[in-house]
Amino acid sequence: MHPSRRSAVPAFEVMTLLDRVAQLRAEGREVWSLCAGEPSQGAPRPVREAATRALNSGQAMGYSASFGLLELRAELAAHYRRWYDIDVDPAQIAVTTGASGAFLAIFLAAFDAGERVAVVRPGYPAYRNILGSLGCEVVELDCGPDQRYQPTVAQLAAVHAEQPLSGLVLASPANPTGTMIDAESLELLAAWCRDNKVRLISDEIYHGITFTGSVGECAWTYDRGSAVISSFSKYWGMTGWRLGWTLVPEDLVNNVDAVLGNYALCAPVLAQHAALAAFTDQSYDECEDAVREFARARDTALGLIDELGWQDVAPADGAFYLYASIKPVLGRFADSREWCFALLEDTGVAITPGLDFDAVEGGHTVRVSLAAGAATVEQALRRVIAWQQAA
Repeated sequence: MHPSRRSAVPAFEVMTLLDRVAQLRAEGREVWSLCAGEPSQGAPRPVREAATRALNSGQAMGYSASFGLLELRAELAAHYRRWYDIDVDPAQIAVTTGASGAFLAIFLAAFDAGERVAVVRPGYPAYRNILGSLGCEVVELDCGPDQRYQPTVAQLAAVHAEQPLSGLVLASPANPTGTMIDAESLELLAAWCRDNKVRLISDEIYHGITFTGSVGECAWTYDRGSAVISSFSKYWGMTGWRLGWTLVPEDLVNNVDAVLGNYALCAPVLAQHAALAAFTDQSYDECEDAVREFARARDTALGLIDELGWQDVAPADGAFYLYASIKPVLGRFADSREWCFALLEDTGVAITPGLDFDAVEGGHTVRVSLAAGAATVEQALRRVIAWQQAA
């Protein structure tokens, strides 16, 4: 007997860092953690209160339909009218166990083993790892600073001409870079995908955490054949509640329903009841307060870039990350992993090495999470500056 080959996916460096952070804190060390993509504010008060009411009501928390509570899907449809001015049929909204559950369901429903799916590099590693474990061929698009870390139609067309693609995973705002794609570019990419029978998978989980004046562009504005993935984890700060959703193209509804019913039965029902309160004015107000704090943290980090001496800083249009090259300050260290672990041991500052997001160029890049707020970001980065200067 032996483990399956499909499960041999790379581990997240950030999880190793977080384990070390926990160990150092247990030893009494002071640690400034800028590595986890987790909002520090937690769920809005109305959501927490709704969870308490649901628990105290004596209501049986049995299974929901595999697509989730109809009331929640109706609230999500209203959310799409509010933010994007588009009409979405609740029957095409599937509530999932986090965005991760949505990606698994959509990938299983949309792609067969052996089909080619393009992902952006640098990008969120779970895209390629899930696709790879399902037997898909992952095609990495090298999207560097010259193109704002986002793919272009010309780039897709060139790859497609070599051998046809079946899908494209696009994220805006993106992890780890925070870059966003504008309306014109998204429309062009969506049209190219539609014309070439390439399924667009649009990761929109950071929508609302933006600094451009737009909450983000929804792919369904341009192509209802795309699959949209989103989540309560980021804007609403509900990471541990494990609740996401997907807008399911009409031709995939039955397939996604069958996959969800077999893989998860349904998303956590208590979390679904609580999430009904995520769409109240008070919840939106609390979330906007958090976004303003992320913006202050972003401005603080960008203001320290010259002192840090980093380069090729990604345009942090949204999310709560700063992605940059540390090549000028890498010094004696072999790569960003060594640099980040030495930084943590010496200073108590935890930053994620870029190798999580880019196996080719990530050896000299890092991702800083701004989710801890402006004060923590400034304290931590000033310690990084002092450490670099002392090296």
